[in-house]
Amino acid sequence: MRLGYFTMPVHPLGRDWHQTLQEDREAIILADELGFHDAFVGEHLTDACENITSSKLFLATLAPVTKNIKLASGTSNLSQSHPVLVAGHAAMLDQLCGGRFIFGISAGALACDAEVLGILDEDRNKMFAEAIDVILEIWKRDPPYDIDLPDNRFKVSTREKGHLPVGIGYLSKPFQKPHPEIVGTVLAPFSKGVIAMGERDFHPLSGNFLVANWLSSHWENYCVGKANAGVAPDPADWRVARSVFVADDDKTAERYARTDPKSPYAFYHNQFLVKLARANRLNLFKEDQNQPDEEVTHDNVMDRLVIHGGVNKVVDQILALREIAGPFGELVYAGMDWVDPKLAKRSMQLLAEEVMPRVNAAIGES
Repeated sequence: MRLGYFTMPVHPLGRDWHQTLQEDREAIILADELGFHDAFVGEHLTDACENITSSKLFLATLAPVTKNIKLASGTSNLSQSHPVLVAGHAAMLDQLCGGRFIFGISAGALACDAEVLGILDEDRNKMFAEAIDVILEIWKRDPPYDIDLPDNRFKVSTREKGHLPVGIGYLSKPFQKPHPEIVGTVLAPFSKGVIAMGERDFHPLSGNFLVANWLSSHWENYCVGKANAGVAPDPADWRVARSVFVADDDKTAERYARTDPKSPYAFYHNQFLVKLARANRLNLFKEDQNQPDEEVTHDNVMDRLVIHGGVNKVVDQILALREIAGPFGELVYAGMDWVDPKLAKRSMQLLAEEVMPRVNAAIGES
């Protein structure tokens, strides 16, 4: 089982933006040094806590200072930009990092972002589907492209104004052929979108907000999609994100992950409890979809979603998670605000150097 990293990020209001950007970069540089396989970075335009406004711009700063870790948009919000721009920026980033880019995609879930862009009343899921189809056609075709897909608003051609002898009329292609790995974040139980991912060889990343007993529904639907495509599913393609904190002892872990009033884990999950309640998506936190919303409390959420403890305790919890969820190929560690940088870095180190080797030994993987 591989180890990955994902950050929204989520920082308290009032923290200096320059400082948090450097902190988020430092976390990914550390992840690279510790052998993490990949690092996903989110993006939002109107969230002062989740304050990376362009994942690809942020990741570009990491290309020259990391060596092995794959750099992933987590996600690129395809309803918010023309697909020609997204395709060009993603291709350039893949070139900059020598083929270490992973193209994480979504429609863009934050309604306030859609509001400021004037697309609040648009069908953003349809815009997303149209955009990814055009992006893949751009990377597949040569000039003049002449992309005019049925029921798709985005028409792309350089036929009229291109002049190929002097280089005008070309759209950039990525380093990886035919394109970078494409990953989609999945939140909803029994998501039908995972079936489409399996059919198109996009890879699912199950979000860390979803309680464990629904994770298997993602794998089951991915297998349906793969069957529709006539291809055997590979567990290595499935990533599962979790909130994890590892300390040198259980007492420190309990304090930093749960009981300390300044716990970044408590802050993180309170943020999403409020946000998902406003979005009418508290079902992600429910082990029974018929459970009343008022029973979804902060303590309830923390009990179900935060893996924490010393090394042995965390090993046991990850193995228990895999028994419930199924054979996912990568555990994706959710990044938090560094309230205590020493403890935050130590957690990543213990997970990479002590927890994951024991997990892999237990499941028979290297």
